[in-house]
Amino acid sequence: MLDCMRLLRPLALAALVASLCACSDNPDTKEIADKPAESLYNQGFNALQAGAVTDAAKFFEEVERQHPYSALAPQAEIMAAYSYYRGNLYDDAINALDHFIDLHPGNKNAPYAYYLKALCYYEQIQDVRRDQKITEQALDALTEVVNRFPGTAYARDASLKLDLTRDHLAGKDMDIGRYYENQQQYLAAINRFRRVVENYQTTSHVPEALERLTECYLALGVTDEAQTAAAVLGYNYPGSSWYEASYDLLKGKHLEPKKSSGSWLSNIF
Repeated sequence: MLDCMRLLRPLALAALVASLCACSDNPDTKEIADKPAESLYNQGFNALQAGAVTDAAKFFEEVERQHPYSALAPQAEIMAAYSYYRGNLYDDAINALDHFIDLHPGNKNAPYAYYLKALCYYEQIQDVRRDQKITEQALDALTEVVNRFPGTAYARDASLKLDLTRDHLAGKDMDIGRYYENQQQYLAAINRFRRVVENYQTTSHVPEALERLTECYLALGVTDEAQTAAAVLGYNYPGSSWYEASYDLLKGKHLEPKKSSGSWLSNIF
């Protein structure tokens, strides 16, 4: 993972030590006294190094509150967000990052801010059986990084995570589709399997989705679509066990894979 600590260098170590020795402020116990921006920043960095991420964030936020026009203010804002992120306080991190992006859209660290925001969503992706709102937010945020900052290290890493995120969303639709199929609610199942084929073509779930479409269409007696699903499966994944299963299903009905020009699948593959 790209590291904010590598991108945003602290001030000189001597200044850091001096400021720490001179100050005993604790954000959890009392209001932080007014101090120079450099002193507050260094206290925040020291707290972050010590693992006191909430204290670190508060010190960094004080830089902006006490010195909003300081040259250190933008850097302190993103360091506050990073501190929250390090503590898995994702909502606080996202709020801080949105604040930074709103105030400093052209700042040199704006690409990192978008990337870190995407990570905040990505690292909250839940089990495939649970609600996938966070996964969809991760997809949107990662896509924004790729589109806004093409060719950067952030975009390259975001692209890799996008593949995993799409696979996760496709897995959710497959899970629901299998449930509907087991309940013999074939139309509802078809809608889910179609979503996988239409929206997540690069994921590992597509061969199974096509095979299950063959099953569902045959169960409904819609043989043209069943034959087309099997034909598309065979053309794109000829060695797949899912194709063998769909072929056997059709053979049992004295049918064979065959593309229909009127099928919705013909417009996709």
